Amino acid sequence: SRSRPRLTPYTALMLLLTLVIVIVVAVIAVGVAMYNGLIRSKNQVENAWSQIDVQLKRRLDLIPNLVDTVKGYAAHEQETFQQVIAARNAAIDAPNTPAGQAAPNDTLTGALGKLFALSEAYPELKANQNFLALQEELTATEGRVAYARQFYNDSILDYNNKIESVPTVFVAKMLGYQQREYFEADEAARTAPGVGF
Repeated sequence: SRSRPRLTPYTALMLLLTLVIVIVVAVIAVGVAMYNGLIRSKNQVENAWSQIDVQLKRRLDLIPNLVDTVKGYAAHEQETFQQVIAARNAAIDAPNTPAGQAAPNDTLTGALGKLFALSEAYPELKANQNFLALQEELTATEGRVAYARQFYNDSILDYNNKIESVPTVFVAKMLGYQQREYFEADEAARTAPGVGF
C-alpha cells in the first residue's frame, strides 16, 4: 500500500498563507464592490435631485411672463396674482432640499391652477397665443417635474435599500451614509384647489 506524502511544515505554511491571501483579497474585492455601489447610488440620487431642481427653476422663470399676460386681460384679479407671486417667491426662498421644496412648490401648483382657471372667465385671454404658449410650456414643465420627482424617489428607494441591506449596511455605517428623504407632496397639495370668481 502506498502511503500519503506528508506535508512539510514549509508546505503547510505556504498553503495556509495562500488561503489567508485568497480570503483577504476576496474580502477587499467585496468591500470595494459595496463601496462602489454606494457611490453609484449616492451619485444617482444627487443627479436625480439636480433634474428636479432644473425643472423647478424652469417653472419659476416662466411664471412672471404668464402673470403679465393674464394681467393684461384680467387686471382686477389682484388676489390671484398676489397668490401666484407670493407662492413663487416662497419657492425661490425655500431651502434646496426635498423637504424644503415640496410644500412651497405644491402651493405654487395650486396658485397656478387658479391662474389658469381665470382663462375660463376671459375668452380673449383663452384665445391669446402668448397665454396659450406659456400655458402649454408650464404644463409640459409640470410633466417633467412629475417625471423627475418619480425618478428621484425611485433613486432614493434604491439608495435607502442599499444602505440598509446586509452586508452593505456595515460599509454604509462606517462611511456615515444615512437615509435620504423622499420628495413628497404635502396633504394640502393632494386636493384640487378651489377657484372662485
